[in-house]
Amino acid sequence: MKWLASNIVVVIWSVIFGEVIGYVGQALEEMTYQPLQIGVTMAIAALIAVNGIALLARSDQKSAKN
Repeated sequence: MKWLASNIVVVIWSVIFGEVIGYVGQALEEMTYQPLQIGVTMAIAALIAVNGIALLARSDQKSAKN
């Protein structure tokens, strides 16, 4: 349950930060603002990053015990 809750929090915050960064970037680069695309992309990137780091840390702890 803790893993699911932490992933939900990561998705929510990554979408919020992605939207803010996307809006500012759109204004600076004079491009069209696509909130759905930015939100989905940031959520996927954040999930991959967070779970990848956790996976690497877990495997590092296993190798340190041996």
